[in-house]
Amino acid sequence: MSGTRGDGGTQGRTRGRTEARSEAHTDGRVERGNQTRRLVLDRTMDIASVEGLEGLSLGRIATELKLSKSGVFALFGSKEELQLATVRAAADVYARHVVRPTRELPPGTGRVWALCRNWLTYSSTRVFAGGCFFYAVAAEFDARSGPVHDAIATSLDDWVSYVERTIEKARLAGGFRAELDVPQLAFEIIALMEAANAKSVLHGDEVAYERAARGILNRLRAGATAPAALPDSPDFGRYVQTSGTAASEDG
Repeated sequence: MSGTRGDGGTQGRTRGRTEARSEAHTDGRVERGNQTRRLVLDRTMDIASVEGLEGLSLGRIATELKLSKSGVFALFGSKEELQLATVRAAADVYARHVVRPTRELPPGTGRVWALCRNWLTYSSTRVFAGGCFFYAVAAEFDARSGPVHDAIATSLDDWVSYVERTIEKARLAGGFRAELDVPQLAFEIIALMEAANAKSVLHGDEVAYERAARGILNRLRAGATAPAALPDSPDFGRYVQTSGTAASEDG
């Protein structure tokens, strides 16, 4: 009886060590898969911002990153899933650079301006190689149908809604006049930002960002209850890449 109990204890310890090694092996494999996924998506976001989502393929990514095609296929399964994963990853990068830095700011015209300034910084410092990722891929898929079109449309709808909510909270906090047409103001400032992105990408015209910033400030001041609380000028040099390095997002 005592020998049997001893054997059982030894077997239990052996089994426990085996399971622990198996779990560690599994965790390591999962982490390597996550690292590969991040590596792939970093590359696909830049490709898509320049060449479009149709420029992506599992074979191309495997070749460029020196990965096995079967490994990339195991992570994404199809070109469409690779495109969808790229859109999701880009939305997270977008939020990290544009939206999240403003969340701790109190509602008001200053928060609206910070959101716009962050967007101009995100585009001008080329967080994505081709400027605004969503401007690029929306032009590619706007007249199509299907899951990729829907994912892009949803991301852009979410952005417009967020800008409108930010302006509306500022209005309710007394930062804008009560009669302000919130959707109209959101439409105009987004149009100015996108125009700056388009002109910069196509013509290499960095002045477009300063013009957009001045136009946005003019529109914000026109509807503000305290226009003097907003900057007189965009102080563009503080946050636009002009010397080969990305400027800070602070301020």
